[in-house]
Amino acid sequence: MPVESRYTYGVAGERFFREIKDHARLLGTRCAACTVTFVPARAFCERCFAELTEWVEVSPHGVVHAVTVVPHGDGHRVIAFVQLDGADGGLVHELEVPPADARIGMRVEAVFKPAEERSGSMRDILHFRPESQAK
Repeated sequence: MPVESRYTYGVAGERFFREIKDHARLLGTRCAACTVTFVPARAFCERCFAELTEWVEVSPHGVVHAVTVVPHGDGHRVIAFVQLDGADGGLVHELEVPPADARIGMRVEAVFKPAEERSGSMRDILHFRPESQAK
């Protein structure tokens, strides 16, 4: 029996991904009651359940808080949780470094696809790279 489903981003996710697609910027939502800034953006606070209506731009720069190496084909991928500057949350994404160079605490920045290639998904961020590799 075939099963079909459709996943939608929701109101907060739609705005979050549209901003990445259209402007290569990261937005979060801030809770006025808890002062927590959520990235990716959410519609309701996970701590106090308040509706989140304040949108803030957060930096594409951040700090690696967790890292792992995942076998992939004949090679590997380095995956990291990056807490973004100005946010209490962050993103899990690919880290463009050799496994031996990946470490908790390293400063990184997001690298976005060129505007004409972005589609409104997390893959519009190609990867994170160490800040020292910035062009």
